[in-house]
Amino acid sequence: MADLFFIFWAVIPLIIGYVVGTLLEQKHYASIRKREQEMLDKALVFNLPNAPIMAGAPQLRLVAGSVVVSVDAFKRMAAKLHSFFGGRVTAYESLLDRGRREAILRMREKAHELGATMVFGLRLETSGINNGDPRLTTGIELIAYGTAIIPDSTVTGTAAPWGTRA
Repeated sequence: MADLFFIFWAVIPLIIGYVVGTLLEQKHYASIRKREQEMLDKALVFNLPNAPIMAGAPQLRLVAGSVVVSVDAFKRMAAKLHSFFGGRVTAYESLLDRGRREAILRMREKAHELGATMVFGLRLETSGINNGDPRLTTGIELIAYGTAIIPDSTVTGTAAPWGTRA
């Protein structure tokens, strides 16, 4: 009877947590893929430090996108097992991938809202959220930022809004 009690109160919540966490992660990935498809031809992003020379007087604006993604109990437990044996912590890799893609996507959406066609100088910053205990990561924050280039609206009739460097 005590074994059945242990299974119910210890193992079943872990299974439920794993299933719910997996479903939520899949839902988030589906949302990211859909929004990335919608942004394919809008606000292109480059990590190059210098923007091309553009016709007219384009506006430059700092744009940023940030996201905080929490770590579920199953990923935390899997990461602790990995840290004991060593090797890649694959449980956190999907967490970082989702966070990175979401932060860049939010930055692109803000740039597009401003009328920007490109973002240059993309940079990413990551930090762990641990409530003061470095051994206990409860989530991560990712920030993507860069310089949005809004073309000069007075320039018309050119094949491309940028020139060439001499």
